[in-house]
Amino acid sequence: MNNGQDYTCPHCQQQMNKWRVPIHSTWNAEFFFVCFNDDCPYFRKGWDVIERSVKAHASYRYYIDPINNNAGPLPVWSDTALKDDVIDE
Repeated sequence: MNNGQDYTCPHCQQQMNKWRVPIHSTWNAEFFFVCFNDDCPYFRKGWDVIERSVKAHASYRYYIDPINNNAGPLPVWSDTALKDDVIDE
């Protein structure tokens, strides 16, 4: 992982993946660390939370921005969404 740091998801204790932030986003970081564990309770619970709150089929994955240490939900619309931008190291 970058900067000699490994990031662990606080919701499932799995190692998070380095993920390339979209080029034209408003985020300053080149990459985030994202939990892509499909069994993570944060991701699994998100389907129900989003369905109840906004009536949409979506969820979120936990992310950390290593530049400013912001963390929180990264919206996804499927189990495979955003996985193509995982950076293998």
